[in-house]
Amino acid sequence: MTDSSEISGVRPSARTHRRHGEEGGANGAAIASTERKVRLGFALALICLGVIAVVSYVSVVRLNAHSASVEHTYRVLSGLEVLLATVTDSETAERGYVITGDENYLEPYRQAAQVIDRQTKLLRELTADNRSQQQRLDSVEPLVSNRLADLRAVIELRRSQGFAAAQSAVLSGKGKQIHDRIRGLIDQMNGTEQSLLDARERLARRSSSIALAVIVGGGVLACALVAFVLVAIRRDFAGSTAQLARIASIVEGSDDAIISKDLQGVITSWNTGAERLFGYAAPEVIGKPMTLLIPPERSNEEPIILARIARGEITDHFETVRVGKGGRKIDVSVTISPITDAQGRIVGASKIARDITEHKLAQVKLHAQLERLNLLQQITRAIGERQDLRSIFQAVIRTLEEHLPLDFCCICLYEPAENGLTVTSVGSHSAALAMELAMSEQARIAIDENGLSQCVRGRLVYEPDIARVRFPFPQRLARGGLGAMVAAPLLVESKVFGVLVAARREADSFSSGECEFLKQTSEHVALAAHQIELYGALQQAYDDLRQTQKAVMQQERLLALGQMASGIAHDINNAISPIALYTESLLEKEPGLSPRTRGFLETIQRAIDDVAQTVARMREFYRQRESQMTLRPVDLNSVVRQVVDLTRARWNDMAQQRGIAIEMRTELAPNLPAIMGAEHEIRDALTNLIFNAVDAMPGGGPLTLRTRVTPQPADRPEQVAITKFVQIEVIDSGVGMTEDTRRRCLEPFFTTKGERGTGLGLAMVYGMAQRHSADIEIDSELGKGTTMRISFAIPAAPAAGAAAASAAAVVPPLRILVVDDDPLVLKSLRDALELDGHSVTTADGGQAGIDAFLAARAQGNSFAVVMTDLGMPYVDGRKVSSAIKTAAPETILLMLTGWGQRLVADGDIPSHVDRVLSKPPKLRELREALAHCLESRRS
Repeated sequence: MTDSSEISGVRPSARTHRRHGEEGGANGAAIASTERKVRLGFALALICLGVIAVVSYVSVVRLNAHSASVEHTYRVLSGLEVLLATVTDSETAERGYVITGDENYLEPYRQAAQVIDRQTKLLRELTADNRSQQQRLDSVEPLVSNRLADLRAVIELRRSQGFAAAQSAVLSGKGKQIHDRIRGLIDQMNGTEQSLLDARERLARRSSSIALAVIVGGGVLACALVAFVLVAIRRDFAGSTAQLARIASIVEGSDDAIISKDLQGVITSWNTGAERLFGYAAPEVIGKPMTLLIPPERSNEEPIILARIARGEITDHFETVRVGKGGRKIDVSVTISPITDAQGRIVGASKIARDITEHKLAQVKLHAQLERLNLLQQITRAIGERQDLRSIFQAVIRTLEEHLPLDFCCICLYEPAENGLTVTSVGSHSAALAMELAMSEQARIAIDENGLSQCVRGRLVYEPDIARVRFPFPQRLARGGLGAMVAAPLLVESKVFGVLVAARREADSFSSGECEFLKQTSEHVALAAHQIELYGALQQAYDDLRQTQKAVMQQERLLALGQMASGIAHDINNAISPIALYTESLLEKEPGLSPRTRGFLETIQRAIDDVAQTVARMREFYRQRESQMTLRPVDLNSVVRQVVDLTRARWNDMAQQRGIAIEMRTELAPNLPAIMGAEHEIRDALTNLIFNAVDAMPGGGPLTLRTRVTPQPADRPEQVAITKFVQIEVIDSGVGMTEDTRRRCLEPFFTTKGERGTGLGLAMVYGMAQRHSADIEIDSELGKGTTMRISFAIPAAPAAGAAAASAAAVVPPLRILVVDDDPLVLKSLRDALELDGHSVTTADGGQAGIDAFLAARAQGNSFAVVMTDLGMPYVDGRKVSSAIKTAAPETILLMLTGWGQRLVADGDIPSHVDRVLSKPPKLRELREALAHCLESRRS
């Protein structure tokens, strides 16, 4: 060690030399002791470093294992999500196909089996070590198979038997139960995996913290041990050149920069590690102040460090910035310790500096990546809370502008048919620039041959300097002062439907991480848009199904009303039958009636005829349609008059209740040719058109029904056999329709009436026109009314009408049995027939009629004609006719009933009945029926 006299510059005396001689042995022992301490210190350091290395290795291995477990759990969760999404997509495809019959909806279903099989195998492998998950998977697999089988059955049912049969199968609820069980099991598996994920993430974070603590603590400990050893070496070998050489070799051999300075901050030593780190050779810096390495903005650091050194404080590990040769800034990790002399006085400080530039860059990249992941999470959360495409686009653009940030951002939708883009959404911060670039919303962008063409093919396009790209779209952006551009495709199922455009004013301003982030964002936006599209399709399917159910319920109510109307019509016909018979008999058989009395009777007869016609029209509301439409000659003028009468309550009475007046006008062409058609369908169509016209006239006004004959239109030359058309026009003076409403008004379930409408009225009119090969034209202008025009073709051959009624032949007196359960009907029939010279016997009820007929036949006085009612208690008219025809096939059997027209129209005439007559009966019809049956017997 150096003596204090040497430090003060005084030459030592002989006694001093003797003292040093005497102390030589002690110094040797001290050197040996110091060497042992050094060896022990290095041994402890190596042991500590070894322990730290082992612990660090174990921590890193454990961290990797936990990270692998977390990744494994994410794969299981992803597989479960894909499995459930595939089953759900299959169900959505099945419902879409059931409702629309469009095979394109079945594409997800066709791919489902392969995807489900692949995901199931993957889940099997991933959960092989989890018995509970394997058991749940055992339950999920057969449920998924059963659900796919059910979907396949419903699809085949839709193909073979149509919508109604498939709808019944869908509404049975069986598929929903299976789907709910699948969802429940997958939710349980998700819950289990989520719990495992939370536990594994905690372990991974703990392992990461432990590894970081071990590495940082170990580094600090190693540095401290090295510093301690250096101090010990300096203290014990202060006077020994060999020891100084050893310390120098250690310092020189270090990879870190080791620098020493005095209390004034002047550099006193500089190792090769410092040369490599800062670029200065030792002669360039030794003797110069430490401020040479400190940037101006950190100039206040050095005085603080020197003050702490002077106080003997050991400066803990800290990170700062230093300046190398040429002004290069370097991120360093620094540890500073005081240096003392042999007397323990602080004479300077040692500094160990390590380059952490790469570490800092890695931290910056990691921080940026975490920020982008957080931003992506915000975007995902924002678009998940929205249900329409525009709001999703706006949320994405606003978030990107605020947090990325961007100078210009927009989203465009791709139109393959026109090979162009349409700007759909522009960011609020980009609005002014969008106007300058002519890229405001709804603007059209042609696809160039470079960037955009590559983007719509599904590739991310990055132009770092768009000023150098000689294509229209980049040049447009460059004219707005933008320097760099990224175009990310919105890709769903390998199809591009849009493009996300992001740009900044500076060239080369997008990093690779930001480009990847924009690509991931576009994928999330595309997925959300696809989900919105599926949700919209599903919602539309549900709405259509609900409208169909409402229509079916309305049809059921009409059926119930029809059944009630049927009974009422029967009772009314029975009630007015005696009046009709007596009135007609009086007018025919009593020539001595006064003019006044005859006038009264004729008025009564007309009223009875009106009631009978009204009852006859009532049946049109409840009579079931023929399964196959039968075309007969139809007089459209007659149909128009009937519809006007049938709808009078709607356009006259109900309108007057609302305080408005609708003037019904009919302009019917004379001598209108008959067409071939189903009269009831045409009548229903005209009824719907009148109802719609009345609804469109809230303030009243004229409503015109017009018929006319027109020549063949020029646009239908293919109708060679047809030279003319009969047109029916329904012309209202109401609110009219917009062009969009006019184009869509014939679509099923489309209505502008809200809850009051079903959207089926005009669709039924269109269906009638299709079945009759007729044309529908709609002329409408908002505020000026609407004209609905239906054109029916006139066949080249004239339509054969009903044969003219022949004059009734004279009927000889006959013995007639009348069977009915209404006493008034019995009496009126007997009186009317007896006035014609017939011998009439009446029977009150079906069984009484059979007994009376058999008794008379047994006595040899059989009845030539039997007239029976249809609806009677216990024994109805069918049983009466069957019994009488079995006993006497030659007997003429007439059935007189209030359901007469319905039986004839529906083809439901009993096999034993020769003729069916409707109530109220007319004498002319009775005589014609008797004459016709007698003539048939003679021939």
